[in-house]
Parts: sequence; C-alpha cells; structure tokens
Amino acid sequence: MTTKLILYPNKKLWMAAIKPPMYSVAIMPIWVGTAVAFAETKVLHAAVFCTFLAAAILILVWENLSNDVFDSDTGIDINKPHSLVSLTGNRQLIFWLGNCFLSLGLLGILAISWWQQDLTVIGIILLCCGLGYLYQGPPFRLGYQGLGEILCFFAFGPLGVSAAYYSQTQSWSLTSLAASLIVGIATTLVLFCSHFHQVKEDLAAGKLSPIVRLGTQTGSQVLNWLTGSIYVSILIFVICGIFPFWTLLSWFSLPFALQLCNHVGQNHNQPLKVNNSKFIAIAVQFWCCLLLGLGFIL
Repeated sequence: MTTKLILYPNKKLWMAAIKPPMYSVAIMPIWVGTAVAFAETKVLHAAVFCTFLAAAILILVWENLSNDVFDSDTGIDINKPHSLVSLTGNRQLIFWLGNCFLSLGLLGILAISWWQQDLTVIGIILLCCGLGYLYQGPPFRLGYQGLGEILCFFAFGPLGVSAAYYSQTQSWSLTSLAASLIVGIATTLVLFCSHFHQVKEDLAAGKLSPIVRLGTQTGSQVLNWLTGSIYVSILIFVICGIFPFWTLLSWFSLPFALQLCNHVGQNHNQPLKVNNSKFIAIAVQFWCCLLLGLGFIL
C-alpha cells in the first residue's frame, strides 16, 4: 500500500512537479532567434529549428530534475511535496534520469553542429549548461548567493537567442542581440517571481535569493521596473529602427504584465496568495516573446 502511494500520488502534485508551462522558457529563445534570422534572410532551416526546439526542452528537463536533486541535498524542499525527489523517494533515479535528458538534448545540438560542420552552436549551449550547473550544482550553488537571475538572463537571453540565430545563419546580428535582451529579461521575471512565496524556506536553508536580500516589498517594486523595461526597450528599438514596427504587437501582452505587477504588489508578503506569480510571469514571457517573434516575421 505504501509503495502504491509513492508511485501514484495526487495527479496535481505530479503536474506541479513536471511544470508543463515552464517549458515556454526553453522554447521562446529558439523561436525569437529563429524569427530574427528568418526576417533577415527569408530562409528557414526547418529541421534545424525543430531539432533545436526539442533539444532545448530536453535540456530544461535536466535543469528542472537536477534542481530538485540538488535542493533535496540542502533540505530547502522539505516543505515542497511536489518535488520529484519527494514524490518518488528516489534521489538517484531523478539524478540519472536528468542526466539522460541532458545527454539527449546535447545530442540534438551536436547533430546541428555536425550538419553545419561548425561547433559554434554546441559550444554556446555547453556554456548555457555550465551556467545552469553553476546556478544549482555543488559546490557553486550561485543561486543560493542571489546570482541566479544574472545567470538566467545570459543563458536564456544573449546566449540562447544568439545560438538559435547562429544555427540558422552561421553569423551574428545586432538585431538578434537586441531581441535577446528582451527575451532575457522576460525569462528572468519567471525566476525572480518564484522566490516571493518561499522566503521563510530560503532563509532556513541559507539561500540568499534576491527577495531574501531585498525584502518582498522592495522586490515587488523591482519587479515593476523590470517588467516595464521590457516594453520601453521594445519601443526604443522600434523608434531606433532596430526592430520592425510590427514587433509592437508584443505590447498586447501588457495586460498579463499589469496583472503580474498588481498581483505581486498586493500579495508580496502573503506566500499562499503570491505563490502563483511565477505562472503569471510565464504568461508574460510566452505572449511577449511569441508576439515579438511574429512581429519580425510579418
């Protein structure tokens, strides 16, 4: 009976552990980088795009699984029933499963490099994986020092978008770099918002997240500035001629951004109410980046 409970826990816990909406953060850098490349070259290498998307998702699975493993070592997930380590009761299984997903993802990126006879893309993605390990893995655990958002910005912004752009063109672009700043900030919002509801747990485990360092009220004000910077930056890039006019479609994601800022502003110090803020942040990231990429293609 006990084994059955471990193997078949509440379906909601499994969905919370797998976090399907989170995979937007892996998809959008590839989408935007490819959209910019298509806008500039009018050529789409569909096989490369699809392979890159699948590989990015697999690598993010590794990131999530290994995060559960490493957090279980520090005890920070003691009150987190939807941790995969907690659900299965098997740390080693999750650890090696994560490594399998990482290997499959890297094989996909390696295939792209082999097709193109160019190791640049695999080099960039290996660097992204290295940043992911620095964020959570021992002995570094830079996320515990409040540096996770910086690593997230570079991995999913300039590095991720540039790798996707390069996979299509085997060149670099100022426009791609500018677009990567938008994707990086929008993705970082997701990680930033994930800290508001777990200040107590972070403090107990010695994790000095930005919200622990700033406090929830100041953190909510920083969130307003970060979120606003996305839309102001897009407008500036359009005015300067770096982005085409149609990228202003991304402003249709503004209602989600306002919802996020209002929700966190009102509930920043109430963990049970603010714990869904990262999912609102995912909606901001998804719709903003989806429409931004569409704006480049139109």
